[in-house]
Formats: sequence, C-alpha cells, structure tokens
Amino acid sequence: MKKILFFLFFIPFGFDSGICLAEAPSQVAGFQLGADISVYKDRVDMSTALPIRYAESISEVEINQTEYLASGLIAYGTCAAPGKVVRIKLKYTDSGRDFYDKLLARFEKKFGKPDEWRGDPFHIVIAWKWSFVDKSKNRISLILQHNRQDTDEKIGNSVKMTLTDAVGKERQCYEKSHPEPRSPSVGKQPLQADWDMLIPR
Repeated sequence: MKKILFFLFFIPFGFDSGICLAEAPSQVAGFQLGADISVYKDRVDMSTALPIRYAESISEVEINQTEYLASGLIAYGTCAAPGKVVRIKLKYTDSGRDFYDKLLARFEKKFGKPDEWRGDPFHIVIAWKWSFVDKSKNRISLILQHNRQDTDEKIGNSVKMTLTDAVGKERQCYEKSHPEPRSPSVGKQPLQADWDMLIPR
C-alpha cells in the first residue's frame, strides 16, 4: 500500500491536454510549476538560493530531504515573473536501475511513449523526454533519467520538469535589462594565437 501511495504522489501529473495525447503534467512530489516559491518555504531551504550561471534571472533553491527524495532543486524566476517556479529537479532516494524501470513503465502508462532519447549511446546515462503543450499553450518538458557513473550528472534516478516558455521569458527579460556592450570590429587586427598558452604541457 505504501508503494502504491508513493507512485501516486511522485509521478508528475496535471490536468491539461498535451501533444503527447496525454494530460500535460504540472506538478510532482507536491511542487507545482507556476506556483510561487514562497508556498514551499517549509519544504525548501531558502538560504541555499543562488542564481543560475548564464541564466542569472533564474535562481535555484535546495529542497529539504525526505524519505523518498534524496535531494532536489526548485528553480524560480526573478525578472519576468519573480518568484514563479519554472523548473523542478528531484533525485529519488532509490538509485537502482530496477526502480528506474518501474518508474519508466508508470510514466509510459500515464503519458505514452517518450518523444525523445536524451541519454548517451553507451547507456551510461539513460534519459527519456516527453514534450507537452497545455491548454494555455505553455510548453512543458519532462525528463526521467537514470545515471550509473557519469559524474557530470546526478548519480541515480531523477526527474526534471520544466516550464519551457517561462524559462525563455526569464532569459529574455534579463538580456533586455542587461544588454551586452557592442565592441567595434572594423579595422581590428586578428588575434594571434599564443600556442604555448593554449596547448597542455
């Protein structure tokens, strides 16, 4: 019974029709895309909030560990829609491949076959992506991943759900308020490579 309740709670769900011929998901583990981050003040550690590198108008905050979640990051906007959750990344406590296969089977039962393979050719990282559009025309991406040994990614099983258009609006908002200075290129001499500096030795 406990396992049944776990899968009902931790598989993303929503109430909007998407392009996957399934209801577009909008939340997972009680975290809702588009909600205000303040709603989760008792479930996240706001002292860990940091802007994302190269996406400074979006900040990430760590969730508090639970029985079923080893870790997680909730991303929210700070420019176009301050405080609104735009991405949810969660790592399950169970990092085994058998658990991943059970999750994948339940994802496919709910959302249909995934739209895109996002893993590597050697299946060290196994990742499948679903893409949705809800009734409000919001694009939502969902990725379920199992990573055996790639240290550049989280080891174990994880789920990531992103409000794609909201992320784009946050980046556009930041770029608009922080325009890059234009440097004149007319008459500029081509850079001469210092090969001693560029090649390992």
